Amino acid sequence: MSTLSSAQVAPWRTILQQSWPILVSAWAGIVFAVLDTAMVGHTDAIDLQAMALGASIYITVFVGLMGVIHALIPIIAQHFGAGHLDRAGHAWGQGVWLALALSVLGGASLLFPNTWLALSGSIEPAVRERVAGYLIALALALPSALLFRTIYAMATAISQTRGVMMINLGSVAFKLLFNTWFIFGGLGLEPMGAVGAGVATLVVNWMMLAAGLWMVRRHPAFQALRLRVGRPRWLDQKELLRLGLPMGGSYLIEVCAFSFMALLVARDGLYASGAQQILANLIALCYMLPMSLSLSTASLTAQAVGARQMAAAQRTGLHGIALVLLGAVLTNLILISAQGPIVRLYTDDLQVAVIALTLLQIAPWFHFWDAMHCVSAYVLRAYKIAMVPLILQITALTGLGLVGGWWLGYGPQAGALAPAAAWFMPGAPVGAATMWIMAMAGLALTSLLLFAWYGHVLHRQARR
Repeated sequence: MSTLSSAQVAPWRTILQQSWPILVSAWAGIVFAVLDTAMVGHTDAIDLQAMALGASIYITVFVGLMGVIHALIPIIAQHFGAGHLDRAGHAWGQGVWLALALSVLGGASLLFPNTWLALSGSIEPAVRERVAGYLIALALALPSALLFRTIYAMATAISQTRGVMMINLGSVAFKLLFNTWFIFGGLGLEPMGAVGAGVATLVVNWMMLAAGLWMVRRHPAFQALRLRVGRPRWLDQKELLRLGLPMGGSYLIEVCAFSFMALLVARDGLYASGAQQILANLIALCYMLPMSLSLSTASLTAQAVGARQMAAAQRTGLHGIALVLLGAVLTNLILISAQGPIVRLYTDDLQVAVIALTLLQIAPWFHFWDAMHCVSAYVLRAYKIAMVPLILQITALTGLGLVGGWWLGYGPQAGALAPAAAWFMPGAPVGAATMWIMAMAGLALTSLLLFAWYGHVLHRQARR
């Protein structure tokens, strides 16, 4: 248990050692979306809107299902911390069955894009057609993506993340290659635009799964777990679902703020929709730092909980929170000082760029609370606490953030937050600005509630 012993001596150092491969993997993953937005952004506004809407729909489905799969992290980590390696390997096999079942459900939901697009009002037929083609490709990519997530979760739980990092880095090169070919055409292939970006993701995702399976069959750390995919067992599936469904619900609520904002902001036109996608991509890119630190913190904390070393678990959690806070401050310095160059990397369209610059003014405020929300949720999951965070997130993120944003931005009280929008984001479309302000308020309230509950958990552990 070298990971545990090092965590007891210097938790912040161990968290950093474990988190940087997770961070690189996460950045490599988000580069997929950045490449899609940047490359499709150099075709035309119709393809950019189609890709923005299609990506929002897919991310809503994928992230919710991924959250269920990520229940493997605390489960395997606690088995690993307790020295029950055989149980850890068995848990992964049960996760494979769960991933396959979720792939069927998620893939089916992607085949009906018009149901999702009903939120966006009047959408041009050409945009609808390209959204449908994009989502068909991603429905076929979903099984490989979720199966690879079982490997990712296992690697994170036992602190063996470098192999996954290398796979993710390699996938970026192939994504760039296939994007260039499928989006812009060449070698006898007609340009496919946004649909081409989806086809490129389909090809690369299956390549990543093949590489991940090759890795776990040959790496000694994974071989020690005696990995196997036996028959699905209801008791194991029940444990995964008991923890995974609330986690998936939490992930889904978090991403719905972005997805439904994109669908609603589409009412403001092509250029606002493109600008919205740029800000959403940037926020997602920034989120990778607190996410990687939080995931590493949660994994190491869960290992300590499995070993019944509760003082080490508390110390690791508190060090992780401090690191996330520091990372948020450093990220915000970049967001404040480099908005112009950031927008120029995303688009050549002047009208999209102008709106994007107005929206980006809220990015530092939003990122701070996004980071705090992330780490507070993850440290609770290390203790297998997922239902309470879900209830708090439904109340604050959905009630205040999403519903409140719609109500004040596009609903009966549209325009009510115009003075606040003019202060936070001068010149931005009032509807889009209102959505972002209310989403930020929801994150702030959720963060404070989650930290209060984490304090309750630590107090309860101290009393024991």
